[in-house]
Amino acid sequence: MRETAGERWGRRIVLTLLTLFVVIPLYVMITSAAKPLQDVQNGFTWWPSRPTLQPFIDMWSTVPLARYLVNSLVVSSIAAVCSVAVAIFAAFAVSRYRFRGRGVFSVTVLSTQMFPGILFLLPLFLIYVNLGNATGIELYASRTGLVITYLTFSLPFSIWMLVGYFDSIPRGLDEAAQVDGAGPLRILFRVILPAAVPGVVAVTVYAFMTAWGEVLFASVMTDEGSRTLAVGLQGYSTQFNVYWNQVMAASLVVSIPVVAGFLALQRYFVAGLTAGAVK
Repeated sequence: MRETAGERWGRRIVLTLLTLFVVIPLYVMITSAAKPLQDVQNGFTWWPSRPTLQPFIDMWSTVPLARYLVNSLVVSSIAAVCSVAVAIFAAFAVSRYRFRGRGVFSVTVLSTQMFPGILFLLPLFLIYVNLGNATGIELYASRTGLVITYLTFSLPFSIWMLVGYFDSIPRGLDEAAQVDGAGPLRILFRVILPAAVPGVVAVTVYAFMTAWGEVLFASVMTDEGSRTLAVGLQGYSTQFNVYWNQVMAASLVVSIPVVAGFLALQRYFVAGLTAGAVK
């Protein structure tokens, strides 16, 4: 079907509006980060009257941003790796084997996504505190506890997504490997995983981003030493002032690694999200 002139102009207008919707906030963030604090607090201007890079320097001393950045990287990376590692084995078992309780397990995993995260906040908090008092294992206000917390809501979706992707891989590959004498683990690592790289990357990106931008649990389960970026950025707001220019500068700096990684893995991410939808 040929596109009419009205449809073409309508598409252009919609795409232009969507582009402006994305670009304008980013432009305001960049220009605000290059303004002195007084300029940001005064009337809004589209261009800094006195461009400066001082906010990018001061943001490291106003709050311990480097420590928050390290905490976020460590927690998000470990949570993503653990989530993917467990999800791969669980999804392989659900996808390739028929066992009693398989349907119940799949429904249970998927049904956990129906409940809001705040529902698990108080139970997890009480478990961590009581476990620390009883055994001395400090999970509250620690990176380990935060990793376990993020696994509770990233792992179920990771399993469900990988099951759909593994189901799209022909079982004939498994049968051919079995004829050659391959066992289950060899089939998984030599046959399934090489064909499922886009799906694994998609799950990794999802688990990492879920932990990276989470605020609710991080604000309750951490202290000053284990605080992550999502909560630590609130430190630029004090009782007497809000350092908006440093907030914008810090937001830009901490977004660079995530954006760069996402762009580098974009083709795998898109393929992983769509390949399991159609067999």
